[in-house]
Amino acid sequence: MRDMTYLEAIRESMSQVMRKDEDVFIMGEDIGIYGGAFGLTNGMIEEFGPERVRNTPISEAAISGCAVGAAMTGMRPILEIQFSDFVMIAMDNIVNQAAKMRYMFGGKAKVPVVVRLPGGSGAGFAAQHSQSLEAWMTHVPGLKVVQPSNAYDAKGLMKAAIKDDNPVLFYEHKLLYNIKGEVPEEDYEIPLGVADIKKEGTDITIIATAIMVNRALEAAAELEKEGISVEVIDPRTLVPLDTETIFQSVKKTSRVLVVYEAVKRGGYGAEIASMIAESEVFDYLDAPIKRLGGVPTPIPYNPELEKAAVPQVNDIIQECRKLMNK
Repeated sequence: MRDMTYLEAIRESMSQVMRKDEDVFIMGEDIGIYGGAFGLTNGMIEEFGPERVRNTPISEAAISGCAVGAAMTGMRPILEIQFSDFVMIAMDNIVNQAAKMRYMFGGKAKVPVVVRLPGGSGAGFAAQHSQSLEAWMTHVPGLKVVQPSNAYDAKGLMKAAIKDDNPVLFYEHKLLYNIKGEVPEEDYEIPLGVADIKKEGTDITIIATAIMVNRALEAAAELEKEGISVEVIDPRTLVPLDTETIFQSVKKTSRVLVVYEAVKRGGYGAEIASMIAESEVFDYLDAPIKRLGGVPTPIPYNPELEKAAVPQVNDIIQECRKLMNK
């Protein structure tokens, strides 16, 4: 199987769907000849033309409104927001319009739009271009939220997202864009709402999202040398969430650490922890559920401070040792 980057996998996924379905098109700022802020749409305008790879004005409010309107008339737009931080300018169209339409029209209206959102820290883009705000979207009924952690998952989940008849927020971590992984050339989908066990273990369950999956796997490899066996679960989609895979793991390990990059306070990790605590697997726990998230500060520009603001591999190792009383 060939290797390709996370970025290339998303581009290939969109291109394969666009070749089969003329209703699918992409819109966003500088996505045409320039190829987008991160080069993800490089070459797509040459293949599909400016009508299907549409450059837009710098107005997230305007382009999100266009995308929602196009979706309601039967098209399947993919909207690129240059940095996920900018989605705030589009919140009315996403939260008040896209998320509500199917309910308010009694199921007769569908809004099949995918909103691509490059997010996360570590690239030196500072406080207004590095946030992890996915928890905001998980709070809104009517929206689905996807957060792939590797190239294989990114390709399969993007295909499922495009074919979904509901608005899907697709969070892409910027640090993952250049990481390679095995990706089949053929067409495949990963259903939304199905988690993946990235590594099996017996002592601790780590539930991690996005770039934290990679760091959790690095931590697990180190802890293995100390005799601590860690199971790493990647939910892949936050909404819908695969609770059954998480519950089965908790029954096996009896200890849980939830790791996410967003600020710990009010983050999605609290939702996962509460969901476990309120379930039948609570009685299987041998220790309190731990959360490891970002510190409550704007993401700094200084590289060392930026690194200190979000969980790193050593932080995960330390939390696991505490869970094992070591």
